[in-house]
Amino acid sequence: MKPKQLANILIRILGLSLVVHSLSSLVGYVISWLQVESENHVYNYGSHSIGTSVWIYGLLPIAIGVFLIVKSRLVTEKLFKDEAE
Repeated sequence: MKPKQLANILIRILGLSLVVHSLSSLVGYVISWLQVESENHVYNYGSHSIGTSVWIYGLLPIAIGVFLIVKSRLVTEKLFKDEAE
């Protein structure tokens, strides 16, 4: 296997791992937010909104992972631009 092909595969795997890890974190954030919302509704403590930082930290790695999966060849070409096969 050529180094460019291996790098392409590894970049896709990195992107996939970012997406999977970030999705699990985001689901955890949403579940805890829903739990707080239901407790606040029952006890009438007012509304509690999930912070924008949680959404940014949850969605940004997903976007980066999708970019790495979709554009892995572009990233590989940028990494190996000086090397000739």
